[in-house]
Amino acid sequence: MRGKVVVITGASSGIGRALAKEYFSRGASLSLGARRIDQLEALKAELQGSNILCTETDVAQEADCIRLIDRTIDKFGCIDVLINNAGISMRALFKDMNLDVMRRLMDVNFYGTVYCTKYALPYLLESKGSIVGVISIAGHVGLPGRTAYSASKFAVRGFLDTLRIEHLKSGLHVLVVAPGFTASEVRKVALTADGTPQGETPRNEEKMMSAETCAYHIAEAVRKRKRELILTFIEGKLTVFLGKFFPSLLDRLTYNHMAKEPDSPIGSVNIH
Repeated sequence: MRGKVVVITGASSGIGRALAKEYFSRGASLSLGARRIDQLEALKAELQGSNILCTETDVAQEADCIRLIDRTIDKFGCIDVLINNAGISMRALFKDMNLDVMRRLMDVNFYGTVYCTKYALPYLLESKGSIVGVISIAGHVGLPGRTAYSASKFAVRGFLDTLRIEHLKSGLHVLVVAPGFTASEVRKVALTADGTPQGETPRNEEKMMSAETCAYHIAEAVRKRKRELILTFIEGKLTVFLGKFFPSLLDRLTYNHMAKEPDSPIGSVNIH
């Protein structure tokens, strides 16, 4: 990756921060975007790299995405990899949810990916580079209590899959990544029905795949120019397999699994 330029959104924590460290260790120049500029600057200081650019970026704002890409080109002159990682989650039944939550999830998760991809695309076509979308297993399977999250991730997958086909003969690489449950703060700041953060994760983060492991697999998938990466076996690959061949069974399994969460919005009654 020496001499390559990697743009990462949502780089202040979780998978994005781990990706920054992974690519820095591989010699890449980094353009990092996130709303919390102080966290980005702290990461830059920790890595002690002169080839790191930090830009305060709310990907829900088109102007912020334009600025992120423009500043990247001004400093480095090219883009080789764009990783659309920034995202937020939610936890509530659709019938109870304020529709502003749906709009917020779509603005950040879907339109954030669209904006950054739109303005980085000319440079990625020139470099025959890679566009990466970090979705979720929720982008393959509808998760009850996560309607807005699943909708936004399905949308990202459809957008990027189509973009791949449009540029089938241009040399552009498009990778869609679906991590299983990965340890991060995304569940702590997930929005509730009224749009306020839930504050605590309903899951045991210590039993999840680490952000560092996830970042390594993503970087390797980019290197190998894979089209899809589904991480973890049971909550990832097996879930997608069941969705293709045994969808009704997966519906029941998914309902029961999500109902077991502490204070689950869908209740705790199993169905058979």
